[in-house]
Amino acid sequence: MGSKKVWKAFTAGMTGIIAAGCILGAAESVVSAEGAVNFKDKLPAWAKPDIEYAAAKGYMKGDERGKFNPNATISRAEFAAILARASSNPSDAGITGFGNIPGWSQDEVNMAVSKGFISPGDYPNGFNPNIPLTRRELAKWVASGLAAKDADFKKALSDTADTLVPVAEYYKGGLNKADYPYVSVALGTGLMGGYPDGRFGPAQTTTRAEAAVILRRFESIQGKKPDAFQDLKEFREVGLTGTNAISLGFEYAKDNGVEESFKKIRNVSTQLKNNIATIKLNRFILVNASKATDVKNLYGRMFVDKDYGTAFKMKKDRYEVFVEYAFTSNIDNMDVMTYLNSSSSPFLHLVGFKSGTISKFGIKTMPYLMGLVDKEHFFKKGIEVTFWGNGFILSNLPISDKDNGVSITVSGGKTFSIYKLD
Repeated sequence: MGSKKVWKAFTAGMTGIIAAGCILGAAESVVSAEGAVNFKDKLPAWAKPDIEYAAAKGYMKGDERGKFNPNATISRAEFAAILARASSNPSDAGITGFGNIPGWSQDEVNMAVSKGFISPGDYPNGFNPNIPLTRRELAKWVASGLAAKDADFKKALSDTADTLVPVAEYYKGGLNKADYPYVSVALGTGLMGGYPDGRFGPAQTTTRAEAAVILRRFESIQGKKPDAFQDLKEFREVGLTGTNAISLGFEYAKDNGVEESFKKIRNVSTQLKNNIATIKLNRFILVNASKATDVKNLYGRMFVDKDYGTAFKMKKDRYEVFVEYAFTSNIDNMDVMTYLNSSSSPFLHLVGFKSGTISKFGIKTMPYLMGLVDKEHFFKKGIEVTFWGNGFILSNLPISDKDNGVSITVSGGKTFSIYKLD
């Protein structure tokens, strides 16, 4: 990068399931080194192939002692330079970069700016090149780079502005709403991943080993379209409509040619029997899993783990369903049985579930053992409570369309109806 650096040791106990990114068809100015690149320090097994790849391509180098320092933090300037070297994005000379970055990196940083990775407006007090790169910045840079090259990725960013992000910080705090699109694209493409405890770690710094892994994955992603990534398709649909059903192969039923989409009933206030309460459905999330140890979508991992338990046994012919409700009791001392008998539509009074993900992601649901429900917590008169209920819908019975899906009608006769054919 034009100067010798002494890397600060960094020992955060991280696993190698973090993110990714390099660029397919690297710029012609990048010269690949011949043969393997050997470093004198021990490289972590999960990142070793990617570190050696990044070094062989000339994207990353070791220090003057021949060490790679995989656990050292990577600075803003260093990662910007890597992106500038590796990216095949076209440069836009009309974009104004930074005018007074001290040290070696101004040209490299401004090249990353011209290729759409970095917005100078995000750094009104200066770029501060030596500050360690955070995972929040990393997600924004790589997602912005994808969007700068492909209008479909730009659309994916706008589609996910109000999506449900399957990370612990979504409910527990620590993820800004402005982060939703960038984290969604990073997660949905597999560029980045979360930690085993459910966190994304927006403010956490990035190591050199992680940067190498990110570059390598970015290289394979850059030439693809957003629709190539199932999880990103679901994130986009949830952001736009509140459900991921269509992304999982369901279709909307039609009434006089008009689709009975979830948007028709979303957040519609519906009065329950005898005016005991009102309820609104905010999200309708399907989980693709036939058993708790075989969850196929990222949304599923937000709700289902090895400790998952429900009132219904998981089977191959069904999808688990999780509905986010906003519920307001109109009576004092509402008990569980009153809640469960409040409507003839089961999807307007789904029960709770158990899972290790409840505490991991900060999800609110009724206790799995219904008799333990805290009335003050869930059913206090006049207080709106948001929580998740759990059920299932059939998906592949060879009977009729209506048996393979669900139909929910709320106030005003508005209906959400989906089905799935074999």
